[in-house]
Amino acid sequence: MNHDIIRREFSLLNGLKENDPIIYLDNAATSPKPDRVIDRISRFYRSENATVHRGVYDLSYRATENVNRIRRRFKDFINAESKEQIIFTKGTTEGFNLLAYSLSRSFIKEGDNIVLTQMEHHANILPWQTISKEKNIEIRVIPITKNGELDLHKYATLIDERTALVSVIHISNVIGCVNPIEKISAIAKKHNAIMVLDAAQSISHIPIDVQKMNIDFMLFSGHKMYGPTGIGVLYGKKEFLEAMPPYQTGGSMIEFVSFRDSTFAPIPEKFEAGTPPIAEIIGLGEALQFIKDIGFDIIGKIEDDLLEYTLEKIRELGFVKIVGDPEKRASLVSFTIDGVHPHDIGTIMDQERVCIRVGHHCAQPLMEVLEVPATARISISFANTYYDIDRFVCGLHKVKEIMM
Repeated sequence: MNHDIIRREFSLLNGLKENDPIIYLDNAATSPKPDRVIDRISRFYRSENATVHRGVYDLSYRATENVNRIRRRFKDFINAESKEQIIFTKGTTEGFNLLAYSLSRSFIKEGDNIVLTQMEHHANILPWQTISKEKNIEIRVIPITKNGELDLHKYATLIDERTALVSVIHISNVIGCVNPIEKISAIAKKHNAIMVLDAAQSISHIPIDVQKMNIDFMLFSGHKMYGPTGIGVLYGKKEFLEAMPPYQTGGSMIEFVSFRDSTFAPIPEKFEAGTPPIAEIIGLGEALQFIKDIGFDIIGKIEDDLLEYTLEKIRELGFVKIVGDPEKRASLVSFTIDGVHPHDIGTIMDQERVCIRVGHHCAQPLMEVLEVPATARISISFANTYYDIDRFVCGLHKVKEIMM
């Protein structure tokens, strides 16, 4: 697909003001939505609106079939074994809370330990921290090297026979490094530990095969892959999902209810209490098809070229410090400028109509390791252009002019 055609899919990127397009470089926070996703959601509400699993009328039947079809598409997209392994959630954060709650009542026992990394998003820390206090579970942390990569030698010394679970981010939302998940999973499996992958930053950038990676659970959010907010996916192996208790209870997830006792529906319904976000699922399905229509070969080529160009332009400036130097980096760069607070960088960029992220990026433990309170971050998608990067670099020159 031609890059100009891809760009034209996004009304947001094509000029809120005449001849002055917005430069959106905050894709790691949330992606812009292509018009086809917006139109698909609108079409559902205009002409297809009905609840699922409950109606015997045709409109409800078709809505149910659409949701099931999208579940199958995600099964194929990540190479899961069955569509029942695809659980729809509100997003990655809810997925982690579901996992922590249900696994701590089934597979994680008092006295066990959990292995995380120094680069985790708060969503992959706080739920485990909560159950660690409830059940006397130790949290162990894989450190990073000076280049911003995981120290796998140290990891091998942290994991033992009491390690119940290893949970790792695929692409760091701060450093951008791509973690070697197959190696990490292989070590976890030697100790019979559950392997969890946070794919929030990777799902729209690189292909993922859950069977090849041998991971037990994977989570991601729809809004970071060109879909709507309020919808995400949790993948899990059947042997775990079937043995785990539900996270929430209510309508849709039951087989039988009485005042004495109740029985639950099989997966995936067991973990999808209440009326699901049907329009959001429909929109997410369209976003998935959008990614598939372009293909990861084209996505990877565009994003890798833009990332290389970005790094080259930043290094030429001489006054911008890039955070981390991993051997394998994807889609984003965090940086600092001596004597300039990241919030000031972001404010000046905004005046230039360039959207970047500033702050701790929901990764305060990593900020402590990096010995900075915050960073500025540029994150790229295949909808971006060299012109976007040039405008960003002009913004950096403006920061220097005003603040240095």
